Amino acid sequence: MTKSLKLFLGISYIIILFIFLYVIFSYVELSRLDDFLYYKELQIYLEQMVGKNLYFNLLIFFLFSLVWISLLGFGSPLLLISGILFGKWIGTFISILSISVGSLALYSIASFFFKDLVHNILEKKFIKYIHLFRRNEFNYFLAFRLTGGLGIPFGLQNILPVLFNIKKINYFFASFLGFVPMFFIWNTIGSGLNQYIKLSDNFSFINLLLTKEIYLPIILFLVVMLVSFFIKKKIFSNRN
Repeated sequence: MTKSLKLFLGISYIIILFIFLYVIFSYVELSRLDDFLYYKELQIYLEQMVGKNLYFNLLIFFLFSLVWISLLGFGSPLLLISGILFGKWIGTFISILSISVGSLALYSIASFFFKDLVHNILEKKFIKYIHLFRRNEFNYFLAFRLTGGLGIPFGLQNILPVLFNIKKINYFFASFLGFVPMFFIWNTIGSGLNQYIKLSDNFSFINLLLTKEIYLPIILFLVVMLVSFFIKKKIFSNRN
């Protein structure tokens, strides 16, 4: 059953990835990728498409993100896309909600089907974190999310709590709250990129960086990274 499930998940992931790439590239004219006017046309099209039925598009994004994350997909592109499509506020909310649910789904799958495998592969490497999280699983997992998962790849971040058997309600809400700072920053950058394309007549990397909607979230990103570094040193240092 486990092998069958692995095969199913692998095939499902490939199919979803193929469909996603097909949909993207079916609307992309590769010969015009160096034409800034083309990006303005795409921006207008996407704005009109989302504006026609916001709730339907939010539902589609939610479902796609949920499945994508539950099949070990990476999160950063989703955050930029949600910012571009829905703006920084709605984009932040829908990405936090969908990725939190997707992460919980992946955790549940790993806990149910692959618990022994996860312990065999990861337990020795992350033994110090097991003792930490068992002290107060919600607070430590919240800190773990706030620090960006200590640099661990996102899919592995979502599976790692299998080692200390965190309660699902703690997993979800610690993820939801812990995602807020970074997800807001990435969505703000996506929204700023959308505004830059909308208002500019030609592309300039320098002008893009000097746009308030771009450089402010980048500065905030650096601040959050600095705070995350101190949290990591304080809570997850080797002496713990």
